[in-house]
Amino acid sequence: MTSRRRTKALRHAEAQRRSESLEALEARRRRTRILGAAVGALVVAGVGTGIGIAVSITGTSAPSATNSGGTPELKLGSLASLGPLQPPGSPGPSGPEGVPIPSAPALAGTTNEATGHSVDGISCDTSEQTLFHIHAHLTIFVNGAARQLPAGIGIPGARAQATPEGPFISSGTCFYWLHTHAADGIIHIESPVQRTYTLGDFFDEWGEPLGPEQVGPYHAKVTAFYDGKRYEANPRDIPLHAHAQIQLDVGTPLVAPEHITFPNGL
Repeated sequence: MTSRRRTKALRHAEAQRRSESLEALEARRRRTRILGAAVGALVVAGVGTGIGIAVSITGTSAPSATNSGGTPELKLGSLASLGPLQPPGSPGPSGPEGVPIPSAPALAGTTNEATGHSVDGISCDTSEQTLFHIHAHLTIFVNGAARQLPAGIGIPGARAQATPEGPFISSGTCFYWLHTHAADGIIHIESPVQRTYTLGDFFDEWGEPLGPEQVGPYHAKVTAFYDGKRYEANPRDIPLHAHAQIQLDVGTPLVAPEHITFPNGL
C-alpha cells in the first residue's frame, strides 16, 4: 500500500471511530431521556383523574405553555464596513462531538453559573428535554485570540465522561434548557417548549455579563457576527436558531467569521 493510500485509510478509520464514539454517547443520553419520560408519564397518569375532575367542575382547562421568549429581529449587515479582517487560524482538534475545540484558555469558568433556580424562564430539570431540540455554535475571540466556551455551562454538578477526543459532560444534578457538553462551542437547546432563546439567555445561565461593550470578564467594543454577516444590534438579542453560527470579537484586531460543519446528529 502506498503512503498516500495508507494515510487515507488511517483518516477513514479515525473518522469512523469518532462517529461511533459520538453515536454511543448520544445513545446513552437517549436512554436517560426515555427513563425520565417514563417517570413523567407515570406521574401524569397518577394525577390525571384529579385533573379531569377539576376541569369538569370549572369548565376550563389548564393554560398551555406559550412562547415567552419573543422573536428577536435579525439585523444583519455587510462585512465591508469593518475593513480588513484577520484570518481565524487553526480551529483546533476535533472534540467528542466531532467539532473543533480551540487550543486556547476558556473565556471564563463555570463558578458563577446558576445552580438550579429558574433563569429567564428557563428551568433546570433532572433530565434533558427534547420536545424542542436544536444546536447553535458560538466562537469567541478576545483581542484577536481565541477563547474556549467551557463544557458544563447550564449543567450544575457537571460530571465528565472520558472519550478518546476529550471529556464529555454526560450528567449533572440538573440540565438547563441551554447547555454545553464539550468545550467546542456547541450550545445545546433542549427545551420542553418551542420558543426563541437568545445568547443573552445563555449568558444569564452562565452567570457572565454580555453586552455591546463586554463579554464575560473582558471589556471592549463587541463586534458580533451571525452566519458570516455582521450583527448590528445588542449581542444579547442574537437568536439561537438551529445551526446558527455566531461569533463575538471583543476588541481588536477583528477576526473573520469562522465556519464549522455540524456533524450528523447535531
